[in-house]
Amino acid sequence: MLKRIKSALISVYHKDNLDPLVKELNHLGVKFFSTGGTYDFIKGMQIPVTAVEELTSYPSILGGRVKTLHPKVFGGILARRENPEDKKHLEQYEINEIDLVIVDLYPFEATVASGAAEEEIIEKIDIGGISLIRAAAKNFNDVVIISSRNQYGELLSILKNHNGEITLAQRKRFALQAFDTSSHYDTAIFNFFDKENPTSYKAEFSKCMNLRYGENPHQKAAFYGDFDASFTILGGKAVSYNNILDVDSAVKLIDEFNETSFAILKHNNACGIASRTPKLIWKQPRKLINFFMKF
Repeated sequence: MLKRIKSALISVYHKDNLDPLVKELNHLGVKFFSTGGTYDFIKGMQIPVTAVEELTSYPSILGGRVKTLHPKVFGGILARRENPEDKKHLEQYEINEIDLVIVDLYPFEATVASGAAEEEIIEKIDIGGISLIRAAAKNFNDVVIISSRNQYGELLSILKNHNGEITLAQRKRFALQAFDTSSHYDTAIFNFFDKENPTSYKAEFSKCMNLRYGENPHQKAAFYGDFDASFTILGGKAVSYNNILDVDSAVKLIDEFNETSFAILKHNNACGIASRTPKLIWKQPRKLINFFMKF
């Protein structure tokens, strides 16, 4: 089911590479709503834009903690376009439909990593942004959600190739990515608060690559995490699940020995293990362990 984008709410922290997308949306006749710095950014491009404060009749308050949290914003996003009762409410309360939401989140993880004070870290917990993302993703049937600047190029390509229209499958894929964004963000916040006396383990890893095959040739497998941080491929075929499993088992086996050791494995079975006292040429006793991990 194709939907034409007629209005967009844009409120982003990072504005790099945003201008080509805004220009294309403007070319397609899209009406813009925006906040704060993003409003100034769009206005500076000589493109008409309506401030959210004008839309809601409320200013940004509490030092920017409350800007978009208003029925005239969320009603326009969450309204089901084919639902008679929802359409009645939009008319009754003079709520504008919002077809596209472009939001990124305050850089919580980067602020934590910078060693900032707790007060500054707390202020980087995004409330309005995460709410906008979830609302737009929930209503993917009618709304497009862009939750990362990495998606600007993809949306721009879709708009140019389909004259401002977007399919249900594309909207649903963007919604999936949006829920991935919100899940990752909440996990980072939880782990920050839970670090002193952990109550549960939460982790999130992105898919890095597909492996050649799984435990058996007819099965699929994938690697999640940062492959390059642990391994260097020197040659040979593409990596399979069994390669990863064998390396993991080999390292665990070698680690039981204090001497420089070498292990041979096939399908997770140890076929041989050898150890020796290192000669002077071995400046690092565990040289072979490091070498074995770089396959």
